[in-house]
Amino acid sequence: MIVTTTDAVPGRSIVRTLGLVRGSACRGRHLGRDLIAHLRNAVGGEIPEYTKMLSEAREQALDRMADEARALGGTGVIGVRFAIASMMAGAAEVLVYGTAVQLAAADVAPPHLEAELREARQGETRVAVEAVAVRAVAAVGAAGSLGEGERGD
Repeated sequence: MIVTTTDAVPGRSIVRTLGLVRGSACRGRHLGRDLIAHLRNAVGGEIPEYTKMLSEAREQALDRMADEARALGGTGVIGVRFAIASMMAGAAEVLVYGTAVQLAAADVAPPHLEAELREARQGETRVAVEAVAVRAVAAVGAAGSLGEGERGD
């Protein structure tokens, strides 16, 4: 699953737009962590307890959004945005949303084969060009779909 904040994925065409997908996670403060956080806040600087809490909430929200996109038949989510809202004292919601899409296989050959293909074209040897093109298609096919959990970050 490719997840990106841009409205397009370089080298990939959008075959079909599937619609809005979203994921959210709500987190509340923990009494033990909260005491430590208040002490750190008095001194100043980063509060790692809250940083970790919000980071985990973002990851869970992203996973939920990607699951919703997969359920629609999507292979990517474009235009991803985050929003964080305070629900009540000590609790926050992390919302992530984007547009689920079906992406075509990669449109271009990998860079290392692009150079070889250019050289074969300059030599105008049809057999050489076809051989490199076959390797490029095979490489694009292998790299065209990322494994589960990969976001293309």
